[in-house]
Amino acid sequence: MDQTMLNKYAELVAAAGVNIQKGQSLVITSPLECAPFVRAVAKAAYQAGARDVVVNWRDELLAKIRYTHAPDDVFTHFPDWLKDMYTSYARDGAAFLNVAASDPELMSDVKPERIAAEHKAASTALKDYIQRRMSNLNRWCVVSAPTGAWAQKVFPELSEAEAVEKLWNVIFRTVRADREDPLAAWEEHKSNLRSRTQRLNQYQLRQLHLYNTLGTDLTVELPENHIWLGGSDFTPEGMEFIPNLPTEEIFTLPKKDGVNGRVVSSMPLNYNGNLVRDFSLTFENGRIIDYQAQSGYDTLKNMLETDDGANYLGEIALVPYDSPISKENILFYNTLFDENASSHLAIGRAYPLCLKDSQSMSEEQLTQRGVNYSLIHTDFMIGTKDLTITGTTQSGEKVPVFVGGNFAF
Repeated sequence: MDQTMLNKYAELVAAAGVNIQKGQSLVITSPLECAPFVRAVAKAAYQAGARDVVVNWRDELLAKIRYTHAPDDVFTHFPDWLKDMYTSYARDGAAFLNVAASDPELMSDVKPERIAAEHKAASTALKDYIQRRMSNLNRWCVVSAPTGAWAQKVFPELSEAEAVEKLWNVIFRTVRADREDPLAAWEEHKSNLRSRTQRLNQYQLRQLHLYNTLGTDLTVELPENHIWLGGSDFTPEGMEFIPNLPTEEIFTLPKKDGVNGRVVSSMPLNYNGNLVRDFSLTFENGRIIDYQAQSGYDTLKNMLETDDGANYLGEIALVPYDSPISKENILFYNTLFDENASSHLAIGRAYPLCLKDSQSMSEEQLTQRGVNYSLIHTDFMIGTKDLTITGTTQSGEKVPVFVGGNFAF
């Protein structure tokens, strides 16, 4: 690991990712193994004027011991102290950083019902915090740093030390920390993403048709006055931040009951330490009516049974097949990276900000406009080299959006 590059990455996260402000607190959730990176981010945040940096450390090996040996009722209870921590910091205006790095198959022999029950309990308890984050009331960012197990899953031919070093170098490239001026590089990148969102927002397409030879043949209706977003985002007060580092996508929300057809995954889904491979979903009037998986079927089943909203889509995101991350030719087994190498959909909760004037609407009004609500929001990849996406305007005109896996404009 290049310490100079690590510091540039940490400074980028503090300055552009969460855009920490003087007197503001930063709450970081991270695996124990990523401590050197977290310390660098904390230092950068304090130097930028942060009032405090609070870390919630995660230990996935201990988590596996707990999943294996604890009684069942433990997983249906979320501790009040942890709920109060996230909720109180959110209401006080803190920024939130999540370091997403895990062993993709560590939990493969854990009962998926236990993981699903704990995830549901956490999502229910943290509903206020999650709603604030998805409405951009708090600035937030998801980043990553290598762990030994994850790096060796990505590069199995290397020793752990070699794999970690190689993955660090890939991450530095994909987040543009290797540039002479990372902040300037991100300004240029955000501008490029913005030009595409503006183009699609001008179209105000009525629907999208997705097709490839893998088996995807899906029609996705878009709600009236939908908004495409990408790159950076803004709080209601106009404070800019970058929710994902890296990011190559532009995205919006589907109309809840307007999805029909079949979609086939193009990459494995790492869901709470379990891999779901080669799966397909069939939709009718927005709802998933059938699903198949070559492996990880029970994990997929438990995810879809989280609540009623988990049977609908909450996001459609477009990523060119020749994106910089895709060109790395690496299967990351990490959604943050794989979703930025491939167009994807998300099962579950939608981002209300993808609908015009959403902040002045109640949840009931947003639901009536086609916004899906759920305790989960899970991205899965569908992009391929031959993915074709055709839009239909309000007047019925056909507009090419993707040709040969890449943007047509």
